Amino acid sequence: MSDNPFLRESDLPYQLPDYQRIADAHYAPAFDAGMAEQRAEIEAIVTNPEQATFDNTVAALERSGRILDRVSTVFFSRASAHTNATIEALQAEIAPKLAAHRDAIALDPRLVARLRDLHDRRDSLGLDPEERRLLEKIVDAAVRDGAELDEAAQSRLRELNARISTLSTAFGSHLLADTNASAVLVEDPARLAGLSPGAVSAAAGAAAARGKDGHLLTLVLPTNQPALASLTDRSLREELFRASTRRGACGGEHDTRAILAELAALRAERAQLLGFRDHASYVAADSTAGSVDAVRGLLAELVPPAVANARAEAAELQEAAGGEPLQPWDWSFHAERVRKERFAVDTAALRPYLELDRVLRDGVFRAAGALYGLRFVERDDLTMYHDDVRVWEVFDGPDAAAAPLGLYGADFYARDSKRGGAWMNALVSQSRLLGQRPVVMNTLNLAKPADGEPTLMTFDEVTTLFHEFGHALHGLLSDVTHPRFSGTSVPRDFVEFPSQVNEMWSLWPEILAGYARHHETGEPMPAALVEKLVAGRAWGEGFATTEYLAAAVLDQAWHTLTDDVPTAEEVEDFEARALAEAGIALATVPPRYRSTYFNHVFAGGYSAGYYSYIWSEVLDADTVEWFTENGGLRRENGDAFRAALLSRGGAVEPMEAYRAFRGRDPEIAPLLARRGL
Repeated sequence: MSDNPFLRESDLPYQLPDYQRIADAHYAPAFDAGMAEQRAEIEAIVTNPEQATFDNTVAALERSGRILDRVSTVFFSRASAHTNATIEALQAEIAPKLAAHRDAIALDPRLVARLRDLHDRRDSLGLDPEERRLLEKIVDAAVRDGAELDEAAQSRLRELNARISTLSTAFGSHLLADTNASAVLVEDPARLAGLSPGAVSAAAGAAAARGKDGHLLTLVLPTNQPALASLTDRSLREELFRASTRRGACGGEHDTRAILAELAALRAERAQLLGFRDHASYVAADSTAGSVDAVRGLLAELVPPAVANARAEAAELQEAAGGEPLQPWDWSFHAERVRKERFAVDTAALRPYLELDRVLRDGVFRAAGALYGLRFVERDDLTMYHDDVRVWEVFDGPDAAAAPLGLYGADFYARDSKRGGAWMNALVSQSRLLGQRPVVMNTLNLAKPADGEPTLMTFDEVTTLFHEFGHALHGLLSDVTHPRFSGTSVPRDFVEFPSQVNEMWSLWPEILAGYARHHETGEPMPAALVEKLVAGRAWGEGFATTEYLAAAVLDQAWHTLTDDVPTAEEVEDFEARALAEAGIALATVPPRYRSTYFNHVFAGGYSAGYYSYIWSEVLDADTVEWFTENGGLRRENGDAFRAALLSRGGAVEPMEAYRAFRGRDPEIAPLLARRGL
């Protein structure tokens, strides 16, 4: 055990995990040691004979569990980004153990009594605003976690939490396996007509990586697959679409229907045990929305105009399709042609101007430098869990004298060992209490080109990179004392706000001019093409908004159930009824995620919270308007946004911070204008 790298702080810069020393065999012993260490630390807190103080109780609680934190952050980032059979087996084994460990702390009556005592005396403790908020949030969380339940109810709660944790892990594992198994093998290369040379090369590489002849079209997490916009072979488009939408619903060992149905039932039972009508009410009570009614109100306001726009777009696409009835696998293909005709924008023609390194260096990093004064220096000497992962040191200032701020890692390419989608996570969270500076990562799923070829992106992928980097900035610019409030530790329906704001810089003229250059000639993207790109972004919002809202409706439908939860055999019927009742059942615009591959809500942290993207977009669109009104890409603007919001994490009430920044409540009009609603 003494050589286990998790048992002590890493001596690498910024406590970057020492991946060269970490082996799969280290995880299980480190989890055991970490849980044992934290149990001992909690026991020391609750048996302290001295009267509870902020330092000996709240701060001590914040300091506890360092080994467990180190192994958990590394392990779960690996489980998402580069898993294997050993990690998957341990993930299934450790999930209920961690749930039980968390419950043992949250439900310890001795700890709750000390916290309650402090809470009752909080006005006389001389706490600063962050300390007071931390105490209040911890006590609130204890109540939400069941600390006031009787012994029998707490026993059932522990059972529910363990089972829910196990099922969530199983859903993610099943979905990854089925997504890999559902990739479409194309033996005749002529069927790939329409794909760019880079996409064809990536498909060949994917097939070769699995020891197959031909070309393999791997699947991304959402319903709509990128290749559907380009493939001229309609039968192949249909095959690819059906492969995407059948995930988790084909029967066999990777079917997810029984898992998600049981998850919905157990979450409903847990919510009612804790005093809430349903799981969505439980989630909303700890969010900026505040209630299910507020969430439903926003969705109900947006669904009718979104559906109307989608129907209008469908009518145009049907004309483009000619005699053949428009099908969901045709939408992206004909939308691309209408976009090309109307705006003269061929998205494939954009790719040569969107090379990854230039987008990152002259787009993403340049915007962060202009707004926040950040400087990025790649560290080839720092390695992580895969050769594809790159690391940059971040400095808080543009010159060589700037103070070091943290590390930024990026794992750009898709592989079979990585789940779909794109995300950010923190390997080390900023905290003055713990003396930690941030180490954050972005993970994407770009198709990896053949050796020696450039990584050319779609503009949607560029937008995704700017979005995820917004989350990274939230972590990098964190400036709080307590780890519980660090970075993105904010309500779920607020966490997408900074990342969505950061998307605006992808189309900001001086940023776009810097990164949108031909990868061979260095020539800037022609001005006419830029104008068409900007104009064309607004077209298709009917589809984009409708597919998103349909997924948000499904999430709410599953998590507002109180009883009579559908069985595995009833999942598809339940889904169809929920969409129809919400007025958003369009055959040609399926939900962005169907239930059986809705990883966000059945394996991720977004259960009853997928509405967060559109809720946060209200704030985002309003903030974009503020930046525009105040001169855009100016250091003064970035400093104001950083000071009021990005640096504060969860240490302030989010909407109070927003009002202080904006000078008023957010307005929905900018969002409606953006989405053509």
